[in-house]
Amino acid sequence: MSDLIREAPLGQFLRWATKNRLFPYPEELPGFELPESYNAVLRSEKAPIERPISRKQLKKESDESNSTPDSESFNQDIELQRTLSRQDTRQFTQERLETEIQDAIERVASKPIYPVKTADGLVLVDWYSTDDPANPQNWSMGKKSWVGLLICLYTFVVYTGSAIYTSSIPQVIEKFNISEVDASLPLSLYVLAYGMGPLVFSPLSEIPRIGRSPVYLVTMFIFTIISIPTALVNNFAGLLVLRFLQGFFGSPCLATGAATMSDMVSMLYLPYALIAWVSAAYCGPALGPLLSGFAVGAESWRWSLYEIIWAASPVLLLMFSVLPETSTPNILLRRAERLRKLTGESRLMAQSEIDQAKLSTREVVVDALIKPMEITIKDPAILFVNVYTAIIYGIYYSFFEVFPLVYPVYYGFSLGIIGVLFTCILIACLIGVAIYSAYLYFYHIPDIIKNGLRAQEHNLVPALFACFGPTIGLFIFAWTARPDITWVAPTIGIVLYGASVFIVMQCIFTYVPMSYPQYAASLFAGNDFLRSASACASILYAHPLYKNLGVARGTSLLGGLSVIGIVGIFLLWVFGAKLRARSKFAMH
Repeated sequence: MSDLIREAPLGQFLRWATKNRLFPYPEELPGFELPESYNAVLRSEKAPIERPISRKQLKKESDESNSTPDSESFNQDIELQRTLSRQDTRQFTQERLETEIQDAIERVASKPIYPVKTADGLVLVDWYSTDDPANPQNWSMGKKSWVGLLICLYTFVVYTGSAIYTSSIPQVIEKFNISEVDASLPLSLYVLAYGMGPLVFSPLSEIPRIGRSPVYLVTMFIFTIISIPTALVNNFAGLLVLRFLQGFFGSPCLATGAATMSDMVSMLYLPYALIAWVSAAYCGPALGPLLSGFAVGAESWRWSLYEIIWAASPVLLLMFSVLPETSTPNILLRRAERLRKLTGESRLMAQSEIDQAKLSTREVVVDALIKPMEITIKDPAILFVNVYTAIIYGIYYSFFEVFPLVYPVYYGFSLGIIGVLFTCILIACLIGVAIYSAYLYFYHIPDIIKNGLRAQEHNLVPALFACFGPTIGLFIFAWTARPDITWVAPTIGIVLYGASVFIVMQCIFTYVPMSYPQYAASLFAGNDFLRSASACASILYAHPLYKNLGVARGTSLLGGLSVIGIVGIFLLWVFGAKLRARSKFAMH
């Protein structure tokens, strides 16, 4: 527990306030000695040659030598070893996969890790051993689960904050004497803003000097504070501005949450962690109307905005108290600083310190802001993925507009009961989770362990079946949403739509980083912006669409658009490898 608090913002503040007397790191305890592996490298006159080595090779070499090498064997051994932390910890490579498969098959005993010595004599600070507890990949299952749960809660609160407002729209129209489209702006601007935020905050979280926790905490604090005047504002213009700022400062988890999961979970089992995170994001907008429907009906339109404060405040406190840093570059950078202070040895440096020294401000800005759009425009596979997810996301948010046009009018549902009806999206999500988890457990992971990493398009296999679901579900809803047919029929269409969309999105979100590992953060930020922009537009055009075409034809139009996804998934399956071969961005 002390380690959890020490790495959290609260622990870091207490360390600063007590000059590191509270929650000390091992390097700050009396009697700490620099590991012999570091002393050996510092004493060595020869700069070792860096070349990749898998955990399997490391074990083999270690078994053939003593755990503490003598001076004659040291140089030979060190040439065979490369720091495990730089085995592309967030990149999907065959070498990394082979290492993790070996770990899954047999438990590797703790072995010292010899740091790399560069040609100019610098010693790169790394993990002390293969089971170093400071490495997030080595954290206990309980600690990983807690951090994952907190990130999921954080994501759920921010996503819920979008659609929770929909219950207030009728009263907002009456309060400010505005049209339905105008009353939808506080929802659409919130969605647009949380698509723009990651373009700024995701790159910040990748800067080793900053890390992830400070970005999460500062923006969540601003999000919570802004939520107070948002609930109290008395003019519509102010409501629009504050809702936009809410979405903007709540956004970091929506793209960086996946990076936090990948910091802790091995590549082989990362899809399981992503299922939990995506489920939180997927269910948030659906459950928002349920959380606010009865309260708004009984009290006033402000209660949906009060509930955001009540949900965000405890999450903020937990993040401040017990959300540890997971960024490997940040953890190793701070370890390097402690070792330099302990030993007075200026040659001990983190890899990130060397890398950042070579980057100009212009390079950081260009890579963070321009790269997502550049890849989207120049790479046909990514262009399809982003357009496809934007359409799906737009259709998803359109449902929040069609429910009040169907269930109260045709079936006499109250505002609160409509909120309850949104739980069908939760049911759809659970069905999607069960199907996709079964696919991972019974086929995908055993297949990788047995046959190794296949072509990236192999990750699209479940989507080849699920891509028909959105179209079928939308048409079921379109032509059964009638007073003479029970409300259960269109609801079945929604469940089918929701479950199949969840599976398709999981496949796509796995395909993208495995094909473009070095640009994964940029791609997710770009994808988040495009799909949020699409959702923002869909909220505004949904009412005119259904007003002019009616529920049946309007939803049928959306179903027809979703056919693009069927064609696109199969085209990506057939031609994806050729497209990646022609791309200068993809990992071939």
